[in-house]
Amino acid sequence: GESLGHWGLPGDWLQADENLETAAVRVLRARAGLDDIVLEQLQSFSSLDRYPGERTITTAFYALIRPDEYLLAQGQDELGVAWFTVSEMPELIFDHAKIVNWAIARLRHKVQHEPVGLDLLPKKFTLLELQRLYEALLGTALDKPNFRRKITKMNILNDCNEKQRGAAHRAASLFSFNQERYEQLSNDAFIRPDSSH
Repeated sequence: GESLGHWGLPGDWLQADENLETAAVRVLRARAGLDDIVLEQLQSFSSLDRYPGERTITTAFYALIRPDEYLLAQGQDELGVAWFTVSEMPELIFDHAKIVNWAIARLRHKVQHEPVGLDLLPKKFTLLELQRLYEALLGTALDKPNFRRKITKMNILNDCNEKQRGAAHRAASLFSFNQERYEQLSNDAFIRPDSSH
């Protein structure tokens, strides 16, 4: 949201009667109108100079969601809210850019060690859509044959025996996640950027 004429991450002071998780849910609801989102604790930030005037410690949370499925609503404090892509992120207040960069690094690490995408793709998707998701999360291009070989070897996809509709050229096959296998792989190495890129 906007603060002091600049964009920043939504936040608020911890109330005496709430824990960190409850506060994070409250802030997301109050500042952005978002609800029913599973949040994961990212990190605490405690640099002495991170907030002018007084000592402030921030515990940041993040979530993987599809922004097109959540309508942002202006918060109670009438500050603006908006989605930004990482490449188009404006200058942020205080150390909020550091927090965003930390979240990106955590996400990229997570993507390399466990499957991600169950909540980020439609129930049925193409292999190209899955590859583009991983490229966006990793911030790098992946070799198409290599990616498909690794995904196939993981056995986390079910072939829906359907083709993509409305495709301008040759329609691609649709897949869904094999949820049981997907969950089994949560602690195994998953997709890593190609060393050639």
